Amino acid sequence: QVQLVESGGGLVQAGGSLRLSCAASGSIFRVNRMDWYRQAPGKQRELVAGITSGGSTNYADSVKGRFTILRDNAKNTVYLQMNNLKPEDTAVYYCNADIQVRVFRNYDYWGQGTQVTVSS
Repeated sequence: QVQLVESGGGLVQAGGSLRLSCAASGSIFRVNRMDWYRQAPGKQRELVAGITSGGSTNYADSVKGRFTILRDNAKNTVYLQMNNLKPEDTAVYYCNADIQVRVFRNYDYWGQGTQVTVSS
C-alpha cells in the first residue's frame, strides 16, 4: 500500500510564510509527478503547483512569485514553500502524486489534507 502524509499547515498572519511537506511511503517503484492542490470553503479544488520527477515545475497564476515547489526524490517527498501569504490562500492543501507501484501499474494518490489559515 502507498500513503501520502502531509505536514506543515497552520495559522499565519498575512505576509508570513509556511512550508508544507508531503512524504510518500509504502510499496513504491517510482514516484512520477507530484502536485499540490487546495480547496477553499465553497470552492472547487484547484491546482496550486506541480513538479515532475525531472524537476520541471508549473504554478497557478495566483501563486507565481510567492510559492515554490521542491522535491527530494531520494525521500519521495515534495515541499511547498509559501511566502508572502495572503488571506485568499486560506484553504485545505492536498498533496497528489502519480506513483508507479510496479511495471506498467501507475496509480493516483491523495494525501489527507492540511489546513492553512492566513489572517489579515
